[in-house]
Amino acid sequence: MTVQHPSPLFEHTAGDVEVSFEFFPPKTDKAQEKLWNVIGELAPLGPRFVSVTYGAGGSTRERTHETVKRIVEETPLTPAAHLTCVNASRDEVQDIAQAYWDAGVRHIVALRGDPPDGERFTPHPDGYANAAELVAGLKEVADFDISVAAYPETHPEAQSSDSDIDHLLRKIDAGASRAITQFFFRPDAFFDLQEKVAARGRQVELVPGILPVTNVARTRQFAQQCGTAIPEWMDKKFEGLDDVPRARDLIAATAAAELCGRLYAGGVRHFHFYTLNRAALSWAICHMLGVKR
Repeated sequence: MTVQHPSPLFEHTAGDVEVSFEFFPPKTDKAQEKLWNVIGELAPLGPRFVSVTYGAGGSTRERTHETVKRIVEETPLTPAAHLTCVNASRDEVQDIAQAYWDAGVRHIVALRGDPPDGERFTPHPDGYANAAELVAGLKEVADFDISVAAYPETHPEAQSSDSDIDHLLRKIDAGASRAITQFFFRPDAFFDLQEKVAARGRQVELVPGILPVTNVARTRQFAQQCGTAIPEWMDKKFEGLDDVPRARDLIAATAAAELCGRLYAGGVRHFHFYTLNRAALSWAICHMLGVKR
């Protein structure tokens, strides 16, 4: 009898992988209950941190603050609050940052951000022009641990790949500790980014952002907006599966786990999951990666 060994993509040392999760603030009481159920399911995996997204509108900002504050007060998790430059002066942003610090929040995900109406970003007359300026401003408030964004397939508004790397390194030089990438589906896209940064003689902690596909149509929309390529084979596999959620979830978990496995084989040890406030797929992928608590 031949003994079948597991794929080398999933032969991981116990405790070798770190994970983190992104959530978005709930808009309704029902959505809030769902989010806290999700947090409860994922918390036992011992995430390095959990981030909460931040919108440009006033009510969305308040929901972010409330969610982050509740994580601080009611869970053992380390929250990372998103903060953007959109529609806010420098003083307003620094006041928000100070309030976070006073509430016990020590980690900020600093992003330029995009206007809610989909228009091109225009800086507030008295605000920060970009994420590098925002990082520097946050460091003036307190010694935050700051994460920023990186784009494996180049930011859609960047003049070139080189200029995109220039901007990433300006954010690091301003005081950021690491960069979390936009989601991607080709492992080579992440490794190419690593090589471009290394070619500048720099060592930067790059954390891959992983998006398990919970909605095919929405994922295609997200990918188009941020310049992420969906491989043809993957696009075909998901065709028509929004109406067959069980099959979609099986394929999504398998595809994302294989991506993580290939990244692991290339030396990656920290994975950041865009959960879309759903636990099952992220939990399953973490389990396949050997993350157990």
